[in-house]
Amino acid sequence: MYFTDRGIEELVERRGQEEVSVSWLAERLREFVDLNPEFETPVERLATWLARLDDDDEED
Repeated sequence: MYFTDRGIEELVERRGQEEVSVSWLAERLREFVDLNPEFETPVERLATWLARLDDDDEED
């Protein structure tokens, strides 16, 4: 189990029944980076990965 799994599990337990928009998620990521600038690169990589998630399906 990765250390991040605990945070992901907490997220699912606390907010797993909610539906959010991508715009809402983007704002939360911006707020997080504003408060924690040292995480700018990992957040940018996560956002890019999420944005391109379906790209592989289109290439097949």
